[in-house]
Amino acid sequence: MERVEVGFSSGGDQCAGWLYLPDGPPRPRPLVVMGHGLGADREMGLDRYARRFASAGMAALAFDYRHFGASEGEPRQVINIGRQRADWHAAIAFARTIRGIDATRIALWGSSFGGGHVLSVAPDDHYIAAVVAQCPFTSGWSSAMAKGPLSLIKTGTMALTDQILGPVIRRPIRARLAGKKHSAALMSAPDVPEGYGRLAEESAHYRPKVPARIGMSTLFDNPARRVKDIKAPVLYAVCDNDTVAPAGPTLKAAERTKHAVVKRYPIGHFDIYFDDWFEKAVYDQTEFLMAVLRP
Repeated sequence: MERVEVGFSSGGDQCAGWLYLPDGPPRPRPLVVMGHGLGADREMGLDRYARRFASAGMAALAFDYRHFGASEGEPRQVINIGRQRADWHAAIAFARTIRGIDATRIALWGSSFGGGHVLSVAPDDHYIAAVVAQCPFTSGWSSAMAKGPLSLIKTGTMALTDQILGPVIRRPIRARLAGKKHSAALMSAPDVPEGYGRLAEESAHYRPKVPARIGMSTLFDNPARRVKDIKAPVLYAVCDNDTVAPAGPTLKAAERTKHAVVKRYPIGHFDIYFDDWFEKAVYDQTEFLMAVLRP
């Protein structure tokens, strides 16, 4: 297996990506486009999944959103839902131009906030062959309610202040991405500091704060709204004890998805990235992708 650095344009900026090419004789291969979650970059665990997919004979493209990681985009650390979904479309378009890739067998793989992105992007492209949504963000309202009232008030106050004062003082008011329960962090639960922190330790590009205004955008975002329009098979990898992206709305979204496969794991949001639960999840995902993307 070979991993090479690649790039593609999105909105006038360059997005950085890792392209994983399987060993073996050259022939048209399926490819899995991969993007991460809230404030995360490709260095935060995506390599583990991509290498497993490549070992199974599939190519993979793991990319950083604009404003994050090794991608261009100023100012840094800006989370914009529309721009990130445009980055997904740009990554898909680029994937279809790669030599040796079968443009009819492109799959999407997104985790957490990226899981919501793939559910939102797939309905726009009827040529997508498969979707994997891992512990996906499916309902902004449900994720907000899971924070609890104290944390929700703190986060909402910071988000509104950033929206109102940020443009006046010409600099954003930043919120922490991860924090303990009752904190003002965008993700706040007892398992968040350790779980997200473990992923962050893997990245040289990670920064702990982003403009707080994204808190308002996520509240009203509802990726589950369009799942009924996805034509491709969708694997939902659901963490039953998820404190960040509650399992309930995801399971309801799966019920409205035409070709849904649901895998449930009795774990928290971040456990799926590591150790035995990673092994279980990546096995299930590889098996699903191989079955759907078989020529």
